[in-house]
Amino acid sequence: MTDPDGHAPRKFAGLSHERITFWQGVAIIFGANIGAGILSLPYGSRTGGFPALVAALLIAGFLTTASMLYVAEVALRTNTPLQLSGLARKYLGNAGSWLIFAGIAVNGLGALIAYASGSGQILADLFGIPQVVGSLLFYVPGVVVVWLGLRATGRSEQAITVGMVLLMVVLVGWTLLGPGVDGANLVYLRPYFIIPIVNLAVFAFIAQYTVPELARGLAHSPRALPRAVIAGMCATGFFLALVPLAALGMMGPDAITPVVTLAWADRLGPVAYYCANVFALLAMLTSFWAIGLTLLTNIFDRFSWPATGSVRHRVMGIALVAVPPFLIAAIGLAGFVSALGYAGGFAGAIMSIIPVLMLRQARRHGDREPEWQAGWVAHPVVQVLLVAVFGLAFLYSLLTIVGLVPQGWA
Repeated sequence: MTDPDGHAPRKFAGLSHERITFWQGVAIIFGANIGAGILSLPYGSRTGGFPALVAALLIAGFLTTASMLYVAEVALRTNTPLQLSGLARKYLGNAGSWLIFAGIAVNGLGALIAYASGSGQILADLFGIPQVVGSLLFYVPGVVVVWLGLRATGRSEQAITVGMVLLMVVLVGWTLLGPGVDGANLVYLRPYFIIPIVNLAVFAFIAQYTVPELARGLAHSPRALPRAVIAGMCATGFFLALVPLAALGMMGPDAITPVVTLAWADRLGPVAYYCANVFALLAMLTSFWAIGLTLLTNIFDRFSWPATGSVRHRVMGIALVAVPPFLIAAIGLAGFVSALGYAGGFAGAIMSIIPVLMLRQARRHGDREPEWQAGWVAHPVVQVLLVAVFGLAFLYSLLTIVGLVPQGWA
């Protein structure tokens, strides 16, 4: 049986069809991306300058979006809605599946550790409570929404994203209309430092793991899937550039702190202090929801657990997603910056390169003709460029860990 356009319908055995809207799909991608990355980009780009950051965002943003569109086509070529690890198992075998699952797990758990640590610090500073209590207060709404599933995550992301964008606009507007920016802080360029900034931008754009979830939620409107990906990534890139423009332009490279909201709020005054820290919490929360949900569904997919009707498996999955990051952050084994540093390079390389291989196999052995295809962004030249750039980003991460990067790059 086919639809009016001649496409076979997708089957929903296992994971259920939880319908979301186009704008909820955009919000899931935007919320996943606007997290730790936007808080650290101004500091990470201070050495190369704002033009170097823009160049890095264009490179990383285009290539990451291309990789996500590959995943979108692979998902549309597959009858059963599978997560990224399930798609990799179908088209690349167990080795590919375990690699992509490892990338998702490393990135997801590293980010959740960072959010547990960072949220605890912010709430402890705001309310004078112990940091572990602050982390727990952050975790409760995070885990509840992840437990409720894709539809609840989409609605929550859409609602919180609106508030987060408003706070960003207020802070940027306050900066431009208040203290203002110094043009000299925005025009200097040290091209040598574009390389480490690209690596940081890669982490800020990692959202490939959200695409299969969007494909499941937008199964009633498959052509909306690539539009949601592109819209979400364009919005991400705009705000990833806007926040550093305001913060770096106002304070200059020497005054930027690793988490930008700290120095930014200090310069703008006490009201901005609360706005900036609420923005940071919302950014972490939206990323927590998107990353937590996709990590949970990939655990179900990888271990072939029943997605419906099994409270025991859902409790086990939530425990695997939420408990280890909370405990690691609570006992101080990994902080905000270090957790992100360990997570970014490996996960970025795996989740950007593996989709190239999946696309090639899906075009040969897919279940169905898709409603949409990647087109020119799947040209072999783009695929080779994607593999080269993200492979080098992974190499940079390895060299950073062993202390072999050039002076000033780390």
